[in-house]
Amino acid sequence: MAVRQLPKEKATKDGRRWCFYDRIKVNGLTKLYVSKNYMTKSEAIKAERDFLVGLENKQINVTNMTFKQLYEEFYEYKKDKVKATTLRSYRRNIKQLSEFYELKIKDIKLEHYIQWRKRIGALDQRDKTKNGYYKLLKTILNYGTKWHDYNFTSIYNKMEKFNNPNRPPEEMKFYTWEEFKQFVSVIDDIKWKSLFEVLFFCGLRRGELRGLTWDNIDFYNNELSVVKNVVQEGDSRQYIVTTPKTRTSTRTLPLPQKVMDDIHELYFREKKQYGFSEKWYVFGDKEPLSAHILRHTKNKYTQLAGVKQIRIHDFRHSCASVLINNGASIMVVAKFLGHAKIDETLNTYSHLFKNKMDEIVQTMNNLE
Repeated sequence: MAVRQLPKEKATKDGRRWCFYDRIKVNGLTKLYVSKNYMTKSEAIKAERDFLVGLENKQINVTNMTFKQLYEEFYEYKKDKVKATTLRSYRRNIKQLSEFYELKIKDIKLEHYIQWRKRIGALDQRDKTKNGYYKLLKTILNYGTKWHDYNFTSIYNKMEKFNNPNRPPEEMKFYTWEEFKQFVSVIDDIKWKSLFEVLFFCGLRRGELRGLTWDNIDFYNNELSVVKNVVQEGDSRQYIVTTPKTRTSTRTLPLPQKVMDDIHELYFREKKQYGFSEKWYVFGDKEPLSAHILRHTKNKYTQLAGVKQIRIHDFRHSCASVLINNGASIMVVAKFLGHAKIDETLNTYSHLFKNKMDEIVQTMNNLE
């Protein structure tokens, strides 16, 4: 066994570069095993020790293993290695792989994949959603190859992401500044007014908004810090508090004075509640605001204001639109929204930047 630090270009999105590796025997065959990445050398060394103990205690016999059994083993393996939100996506997406459940891993053929792909391709869903199922299938097969030495080459070579060229692109919805002013004008509760102002002016994701606690608000510097993410389990009241989506999603954002004034007013109102703590959620109390209540309240104010219906996430698009239309660079927008890569910003908002490019051409045409 050996522990090493990978080069920077091979680091994960959150900066993890340490791993361990060695050659192990599976079913009599020797193969290279490389671990996932860890943040520190000591974490990688501890994971290496745990791995060795597990390897010694594990009798590998997968002759009759079914796809479902492989998934269950894969899920257990991932429990302490990925975020709770990723585990939730596994549980959700595995339902769309049901035709593989009872197949023995050694018997999975290309025709099984083709039949599955036809069914998924016919679903009235976005390519992004279908590719979530595709990614999980490929990840499970990769796990089977890595840990049980199965050979899925004949399937891998034929696997492709879903891409429907005939599906029209979805129109991005957002509020202009005038529409937002109309929307917020009907809100008479300081909590909801400041909440939607934070969404519009800061472009937070829903989970980031719900995860804000009072100790994340810097009243002296007029800033808020995004350090937590609240994820709800379906329609239940259960929730998970995790770190933000990516390393770059942890960020500190400036607040406009009018937003800061409203949050300040809300703070003094909330402080009067019995048992108040700086650890309370800004837009909840001891518990974070329910995603259902947030959506329901947004719909109510939308109807009262007589403006178009948009999703909570579309307030994030509204923020990006305001930034871009007021001259913010791609770098600034990416950093403000907490995108891991500039490509993500450009791919999402390329049509808005196109408008700015047209303005530049017009400026050049007006030069004498």
